[in-house]
Amino acid sequence: MAKYTIELTDTEDKAMSYVALSTQDWAENFLKVRSRKAIKEILELNMEHCNANGITIATGEDAQVTQAFELKAVKTAKERNEEAKKDLPIG
Repeated sequence: MAKYTIELTDTEDKAMSYVALSTQDWAENFLKVRSRKAIKEILELNMEHCNANGITIATGEDAQVTQAFELKAVKTAKERNEEAKKDLPIG
């Protein structure tokens, strides 16, 4: 399981206390909701890829997310960003 640590300045922490009851809970909720959306996107892309290529879809969401990356049906944001940089004109 991945664990992330985030440091805020005193000013940033005070600002978060203005908008959230708990900065920790807010951050965890944000990441969980966004990752859930990403999982749905990945599952759809994996299903499309597998159906288009006659590949049996793995059983279970965890296995399907892993399968999507292994089959290159999806790429990380870092990989997509690096590819986009290559496509930029030099100058």
